[in-house]
Amino acid sequence: MKLDDLVKGIAEGSNMSASKARALIDRVFGDIGDAVARGEDVSLPGFGKFSSKARAARAGRNPRTGEAMEIAASTKVVFTPAKTLKDKISS
Repeated sequence: MKLDDLVKGIAEGSNMSASKARALIDRVFGDIGDAVARGEDVSLPGFGKFSSKARAARAGRNPRTGEAMEIAASTKVVFTPAKTLKDKISS
């Protein structure tokens, strides 16, 4: 599914224009991204939870040369699906 498909489905299911549906989707995902960037968890019952996780600096190797290198610390976004979503996918 692409963004346009999601916009079309929401617009048809809620009797709103496609432009309003797209603005709504942009707002929802923007707010989720902003909250996770602030370090907050975003829980959507029946769907899952978005959170951020810090990764410590670590030693690694350049795959081309085999040379040892330091991989910088970073923060990543983690999505944990809810049981309802897991069950839907499994069936």
